[in-house]
Amino acid sequence: MPATTIEGHTIHVNEEGFLTDPGEWSEDLAGTLANQIGIDLTEDHWKAIRFLRQDFAVTNETATLRRIAVVGGIPTKVMFRLFPQKPAKKAAYVAGLPKPRGCV
Repeated sequence: MPATTIEGHTIHVNEEGFLTDPGEWSEDLAGTLANQIGIDLTEDHWKAIRFLRQDFAVTNETATLRRIAVVGGIPTKVMFRLFPQKPAKKAAYVAGLPKPRGCV
C-alpha cells in the first residue's frame, strides 16, 4: 500500500489517492486535501464531511450521493455546488474515506 507525505504527516493511500486508513485523517488534512482539488472549505462543506465520517463509523461504508441526500439531508444540487462534477467522490476524498461504491 503506497504512502505519501502531506504537511509532514505520512498517510497511506490507494492508487487513486484515497486514504486507506480513515484514522489517519484530521480536519487539518481535510483542508489540505480540499485545496489540492480546488475547494475552499466552508461550514456547508463541513456539514457534508461530518455526516460522511459519522455515517462511515456506523455503516463501515462510504455514503453514496443518494444516501447523503436522503439520510444526511444535504440536497444533491447542494452537493454538486460544494463538490463540483463528482460530489460523492470528492467529498469522500476530503473526508478521508474510501471512494463510494458505484463511483468511477
